[in-house]
Amino acid sequence: MNKAKLIDFVAGEANLTKKDARVAIEAVIAGINNGLAEDGKVALVGFGTFLLVEKKARVARNPKTGETVEVPAKVVPKFRPSASLKEYFEDTDLDTEEAELEDVVGEATEIIPEEPKAE
Repeated sequence: MNKAKLIDFVAGEANLTKKDARVAIEAVIAGINNGLAEDGKVALVGFGTFLLVEKKARVARNPKTGETVEVPAKVVPKFRPSASLKEYFEDTDLDTEEAELEDVVGEATEIIPEEPKAE
């Protein structure tokens, strides 16, 4: 789901106009950003916790050249789902959904003829 679909969903569920739903969603996002900036953590009971995590400086390797590169320390946002959110998806089988998607993609490629290769 992308932001536009989320706006449509919220508008329908909360009986709001799309404009009002967009404003509400943008306010929630701004609130999460501000909470992270001020406190480093935003906890939404029943959903999860957004928090800032410090990544230590490290040495990495450029896979193309093999050259070592110093990666500086940085702070990144992280999301930790609540127990109830995890429980909600406990019986979801993503492998089945991915397999169904692969079947659809496979069918589509059978319909589209291959282009002749240039020699």
